[in-house]
Parts: sequence; C-alpha cells; structure tokens
Amino acid sequence: MILIDTHAHIYDPQFDSDRAVLLAAAEKQQISQIWMPNCAQETVAGMMALAEQYPDRCLPMMGLHPSYVNETVEAELAAVEKQLSQHAFMAVGEIGLDFYWDMTFVEQQFVAFETQLRWAAEQKLPVSMHTRSGHDRNAFAEAADLIEKLALPGLTGIFHCFVGTIDEAQRAIDMGFKLGIGGVATFKNGGLDKVLPHISLEHLVLETDSPYLAPVPHRGKRNEPAYLRLIAQRVADLMQVSIDDVARHTTANALSLLPALYANLLPG
Repeated sequence: MILIDTHAHIYDPQFDSDRAVLLAAAEKQQISQIWMPNCAQETVAGMMALAEQYPDRCLPMMGLHPSYVNETVEAELAAVEKQLSQHAFMAVGEIGLDFYWDMTFVEQQFVAFETQLRWAAEQKLPVSMHTRSGHDRNAFAEAADLIEKLALPGLTGIFHCFVGTIDEAQRAIDMGFKLGIGGVATFKNGGLDKVLPHISLEHLVLETDSPYLAPVPHRGKRNEPAYLRLIAQRVADLMQVSIDDVARHTTANALSLLPALYANLLPG
C-alpha cells in the first residue's frame, strides 16, 4: 500500500526539532511522497532545502497563499514568478481565497489568485487551492466562479481541504479538479460523512495539511504526514471500501496530476 500526502507544510518551524523522526514515521506508514505548498517568500528557503535534501519524497510547489496577501502583493507575486522561471515545481500553490480572518485585502487576493491561475495554465502545472469562507462569503463558490469565467485550457488541480457540499463537490469534479480530503473527515461534525459516500474514489486525493487539522484521535495537536493513514481509514469506512482501495485510487489520482518533469518519481 502506497499513500501520497498531497498537502503538508513540513518545512514549518514546528518540525525543526524532530523533522527526521517525522519523515521516518511517514515512511514506516508507506507515505511515499509529501507535497509541500509554499505560502510566501518567507517560506521558500525552508521548503527548497527539504526538496533538495529529499528530492524523491518532498515535492515543492510555488505560490502565494491568500492569507499572506497584503500591501506587498506585487513584490510577492514577482518573487513567485521569478521562482517559477528558475526552478521546477510540481504545482502552483497554495493559492486561492480566504475570507475567514480579514477582508482588508480581498481585492488583492482575487488579483493574486487570477494571476497565479494563469501562470499555472501557461506552464501546464496543476494548482493547489485554498478556499476558506467567512464574513458571509463562500470562498469555494467565488473561486469556482472565477475558474469557470477564465476557462483556462487544461487547468486542473486540487481543492485543498475540501469541506463543501455534495453539489460543490460535483461542481469541482465537473471543472476537472480533485478533492483534497484531510483530517476534517475524522471530525464528528466535519460534514464529510454526508458527502463522501456519494463521491467516487476517482475524484479524491488525501492530505494532512500538517501541522494543522490533525485527525482524531490527535485532534488539537500537531499534525504530521504519518497520520495520513488514519485519514485513509476514515475515508474507507465512510465509503464502505477497503483501505487498500482508498490507497490505490487516491495515489493514482495524485500521480495523474504530476507534470511530466516528475514522471521519474512515480512509485513502483
């Protein structure tokens, strides 16, 4: 059984004291790859150091996270563009819309989101999208509206941390995207127990979002990639299939998103 964690911030300082132990634990749980979303200029160095140290396991993305969008957005986007021109990345991410904490720079968030979607399409890279609602605005719906309006040829990727409705899931699928399922699937009131039984495994990928959103029984503690197996088991239980089926399908789905440059990293 091979699993892929399609979203984990393992370069985060929370892991500085025991990162090697964390990676060993993930390997023991058969986590073959860990995909690392970037947040802003300040996270690039740590992420790239890990990608260089573990080139077959820790795959970097490049993007500007919506929560990091502020008055420096132009400089941050310029830094992303420069990185994309100088290095090979497996995706553009983490990008999207976040209405949860602060609405001050929402207009700039949309500019950053559209700009990065266009870069992804131009470079034929998938995207990893963050959509967090708040202030009576649905970030998923507004992100989907923009993607449909742009109609960028070949654009695909993952709606990271998907927690939406069956209708929203189907909308994402119809646009050609995968649903990133993480620790929320294990939460008693997470809502995915009402959605996943109605979705085919061919549309799902797994993620931890480490160090955030740890699954039960670790909820409220630091998350880590080794816990992906707990998420896989919960998905299997909800969909009434075996964990091997979940692993086989979600791993194949993740690998289908990898750009050609990463073809040599496909697990045997």
